Amino acid sequence: MKIVIAPDSFKDSLSAEGVADAIALGLAQVWPDAHLVKCPMADGGEGTMEAIVAACAGELRSLQVRGPLAEPVHAGWGWLADSRTAIIEMAQASGLQLLGLAQRDACRSSTYGTGQLIGAALDAGARRIILAIGGSATNDAGSGMLRALGVRMFDAQGAELVEGGLALARLARLDASGLDPRLAQVQLEVAADVDNPLCGANGASAIFGPQKGASAGQVQALDHALGHFADHCAQCLGQDVRDFPGCGAAGGMGFAAKAFMQAAFRPGIEVVAELAGLEQAVQGADLVITGEGRFDAQTLRGKTPFGVARVARRHAVPVVVIAGTLGEGYEQLYAHGIDAAFALTNGPMSLEQACAQAAPLLQARAQDIARLWRCAGTPQG
Repeated sequence: MKIVIAPDSFKDSLSAEGVADAIALGLAQVWPDAHLVKCPMADGGEGTMEAIVAACAGELRSLQVRGPLAEPVHAGWGWLADSRTAIIEMAQASGLQLLGLAQRDACRSSTYGTGQLIGAALDAGARRIILAIGGSATNDAGSGMLRALGVRMFDAQGAELVEGGLALARLARLDASGLDPRLAQVQLEVAADVDNPLCGANGASAIFGPQKGASAGQVQALDHALGHFADHCAQCLGQDVRDFPGCGAAGGMGFAAKAFMQAAFRPGIEVVAELAGLEQAVQGADLVITGEGRFDAQTLRGKTPFGVARVARRHAVPVVVIAGTLGEGYEQLYAHGIDAAFALTNGPMSLEQACAQAAPLLQARAQDIARLWRCAGTPQG
């Protein structure tokens, strides 16, 4: 019997690799002779870089960079030497996870640190950069990232702008002549699962600003500032991409990547599945087990179990989900290639307890699934 194990991470608990290892241990106790194929997955958010590095036997590197509020942080990034591919996860340098609730400041937070990671990838000789932009703390339209890579921005008095999205309202001159020329030789792919434009009612500020600390008034001010920035970018570059689907992702990071680097946009789960070789792994499999922390109707919006199920469905392989919790509307996924779903806990338990015991709980659920499968008459191998 061949079983593919392709879960996402369980936030605040286990990495995708850790989840896959725990599930494999549980299955092996019931099916000691089964062929277990582990493919740690992610959907472009937190954990994407680690999942790809684990699946591709890559190298994990780190760099001290500026955090979202200019504080020094140690950010990891992945390197696949054979293909000279860099995996950069925006959350590592400019992520919401780096800030406490009271620290969130959509007006001042900057993507400068993410630009520093891109610079490190260029120094390493990258020919392809995968930029996973989920979990950002920023709303600066990628202007901080551009500064780190050589773009300069000035106010009407000729002084360089301070960082952050709100300061862009004072932009008077944009100088892109110093943009790192090596970017022109790199294939940049943005792993994103949203199609929002930069500005407007469905733009970066309106949709994502509040969760990053912006008040209603600040949302309006930020939207105006980002629009003003887009005006200058259009004048500088000779094209206006602010309405391109995805340019509002990660507080407008998608806009900077598209406008200045001609980035291609792809769903995060597709990028990870391709690099991890999920399609090849699923071929000839008897079962696929995937999972995530919370499995609910939102999973339909491109999260890992949905993406894994799409691949498995092409090969007529059944899919079972193990989730931390089963939320409202999870049954909708049964029409999209998921055959069964199980919650992690086996009784009343706090979130803290579940996170602390995730590994043994995953092993136990995997054993339960294997025993049920065996009872259904599936041949053992």
